[in-house]
Amino acid sequence: MEREAMEFDVVIVGGGPAGLAAAIHLKQLDAGRSVCLIEKGAEIGAHILSGAVMDPRALNELIPDWQAQDAPLDTPVSEDRFLFLTKSGSVALPSALLPGCFQNHGNYIVSLGKVCRWLGAQAEALGVEVYPGFAGAEVLYDDAGAVRGVATGDMGVTRDGQPGPAFQPGMELLAKYTLFAEGCRGHLGKQLEAKFDLRRDAQPQTYGIGIKELWEVPAEQHRPGMVMHTAGWPLAADTYGGSFCYHYGSTAGENRVAVGLVVGLGYSNPYLSPFEEFQRLKTHPALAAVLGGGKRLAYGARALVSGGLQALPQFTFPGGALLGDDAGFLVASRIKGSHAAIKSGMLAAEAAHEALAAGRGHDALPAYGEKFRASWLHDELYTARNFKPLMAKGLYAGSLLFGIDQLLLRGRAPWTLGLSADHAKLKPAAACTPIDYPRPDGVLSFDRLSSVFLSNTNHEEDQPCHLKLGDGDTPIRVNLALYDAPEQRYCPAGVYEIVKDAADAPQLQINAQNCVHCKTCDIKDPTQNINWVTPQGGEGPIYQEM
Repeated sequence: MEREAMEFDVVIVGGGPAGLAAAIHLKQLDAGRSVCLIEKGAEIGAHILSGAVMDPRALNELIPDWQAQDAPLDTPVSEDRFLFLTKSGSVALPSALLPGCFQNHGNYIVSLGKVCRWLGAQAEALGVEVYPGFAGAEVLYDDAGAVRGVATGDMGVTRDGQPGPAFQPGMELLAKYTLFAEGCRGHLGKQLEAKFDLRRDAQPQTYGIGIKELWEVPAEQHRPGMVMHTAGWPLAADTYGGSFCYHYGSTAGENRVAVGLVVGLGYSNPYLSPFEEFQRLKTHPALAAVLGGGKRLAYGARALVSGGLQALPQFTFPGGALLGDDAGFLVASRIKGSHAAIKSGMLAAEAAHEALAAGRGHDALPAYGEKFRASWLHDELYTARNFKPLMAKGLYAGSLLFGIDQLLLRGRAPWTLGLSADHAKLKPAAACTPIDYPRPDGVLSFDRLSSVFLSNTNHEEDQPCHLKLGDGDTPIRVNLALYDAPEQRYCPAGVYEIVKDAADAPQLQINAQNCVHCKTCDIKDPTQNINWVTPQGGEGPIYQEM
């Protein structure tokens, strides 16, 4: 069936901070510019999950009067704590030894989902056409091979791939420039990297999985504005990761705490389960003292980029560019990406505006890269560039070396260390020790399915599975045989299960309806056999305050 088409000056794929900043800035630069933004979530912010402590630097540049405009940055950071955890105790790092990346004076504890909804309202007020519930499913190219837009996904396709009774074809959204801001491990961004060989001069990108819960805690345990990070237990010393615990300001008696764990996906033990590591983390006295007697309100998970400057691909190509986490603009040492995403969106918008004003279209926007290299974002990524390679040396050696890098060398060491791909680091199960995780207590620790319920995840069951296997035999022949099916453990939503068929033979069962769109499987699968693609628009989690 022929698809309808709409034409714009600029089309933006993704309604996170990068895409929204680009849309807003394009309209600020030229109110007459036609700009369309599509978002796969049911509403702006529905698929946004972050810690989050936000550096307002980029927002100050984008919307200088954001405070007068009631932006939801309500809780200024009042206190920083950093703890090294043992199984039953903790050691606080003195403030004098705290690297600048863990100092948050002037930053704000936020719900990034709320910030994005506010940015969405700002974009619409400027005349941006914002369409939530529409997933970018296909990149469109012109005869010369340049990107000319995207097609949204068909709706109402049945499980066997055929049009159902409610079938509606997707639309073609055509533009002189198409900006991709899909977030970490973007489905279309990954295709663009391959088509245009964008990673030819880059180190392999590295990732973490962030698992987060939102709690309401007793008033006497609530410290508005307090930011606490931890390292150490429950993770082994050779596994990169750490936790966060952020106290939102109290509003109308709501004493909210965001608690989570980030686990680097370069871990080697296939028996490790980031979800279960997080659940037992909360039973530690340092966390239990905050959460005890409280109520868990929400749950979610999301992969995050962490490779830094040397892992950035070439992020422009004929007809468009990659923005935000789709390119890799996150400062891993600070555990912050929203300010970087906003700044990258602004830089891309300026490059596109200048090109359009000069009558150009469908070129590679060279000014975007030039503006990035001249920006504070490049400087920030440069000083943090050795964080992830150093932390790969283990918690204690890595912390010492990074402390030297930051406190003594100020991030200006005359070397840049290399990275290696996360999926290649798993060891065979036979070479590793299984991890005995305790059963959830239903008070501080919980199971996967009750957690997924709190994410408000929903997928129409009669549709093609959006988790594609390159080869159907590999999960059993390789993953189960060599690695004891690690997809059962690295997925935080219970999507992958090994079950027995009628002949008592093992097979992989994919519960795609549970998927929270974290994309960890696309990253960590040791054979790179799993490909995450967009389901029907509007499906997946609906995060209210994450």
